[in-house]
Amino acid sequence: MSGDDVHTVRAGRRTVEVHRPDKVLFPGGDDAKEYTKRDLVDYYRAVAPFMLLHLRGRPLMLQRHPDGLDGPEFMQKNTPENYPEWITRVEVPKEGGTVRHTVCDDAATLVHLADQACLTLHRWLSRTGRLDRPDRMVFDLDPSGDSFAPVREAAWQLAELLDELKLPSALMTTGSRGLHIVVPLNGHHGFDEVREFARDVADTLAAAHPDRFTTAARKRDRGERLYLDVQRNAYAQTAVAPFTVRARPGAPVAVPVAWDQLDHPDFGPRRWTIADAVDQARANPWAGLMNRGRALGPARRRLNALRG
Repeated sequence: MSGDDVHTVRAGRRTVEVHRPDKVLFPGGDDAKEYTKRDLVDYYRAVAPFMLLHLRGRPLMLQRHPDGLDGPEFMQKNTPENYPEWITRVEVPKEGGTVRHTVCDDAATLVHLADQACLTLHRWLSRTGRLDRPDRMVFDLDPSGDSFAPVREAAWQLAELLDELKLPSALMTTGSRGLHIVVPLNGHHGFDEVREFARDVADTLAAAHPDRFTTAARKRDRGERLYLDVQRNAYAQTAVAPFTVRARPGAPVAVPVAWDQLDHPDFGPRRWTIADAVDQARANPWAGLMNRGRALGPARRRLNALRG
């Protein structure tokens, strides 16, 4: 400790400074608990061994709230010049130049990002060595209202369809309103092929239940139906990282879960917060699943046969 406004913490092999650790980032009230920057840092230090498995080698978009939830929000792609030199960066081409994304390869980087009031980490679905070849496919189940029942139903229906296609699927709360279903890929397919496949899967499900699910991108075209969103499966798009905190009252966390948890009475997209998400991480609900990356060729043939 070197003064009330600077706290030093050990993270892996490094010591990292945390400035204004008692600054409130998540105000309390309306049944939401108050959390400070120190709480955020402590959570990310504790969850790092589990979270880094899903972050290493992936460009990030950082959602920052320097003055807490009540202040302005910044979506940061470019790594600032004043970030420590030991933090990994990757130069990603864009029209007219490049973007220098932050890559979180270790616990110290995670703590530094928390010090910068980065509440939420949004990750690419591909890695730095093969930016154009995603190794994850994501379905975002986005409800039209606050009821969780349509999300639960859509998750089971999509899981059944993916199982029929012989694709493994992993379930994750978003910490917001819906769920993500993640399919591990072998990294041999481009983004266009992956997104087209995901769209065809979603269209198949929507066609079977046209009154309940939709793939309509415009909100006005969805009505009360749940949106099967596959737009994250595109180059340079991101999805919230497993175990990341969301910028919502009470500091809910996007948490990997086991399928048998989905029907539990108290299950919901904001079921876990920084107070208890580490316990869920230790349960390791995705054990071994992300190492089972599949090719899409056989699944495409099965989907085509199913669609006639």
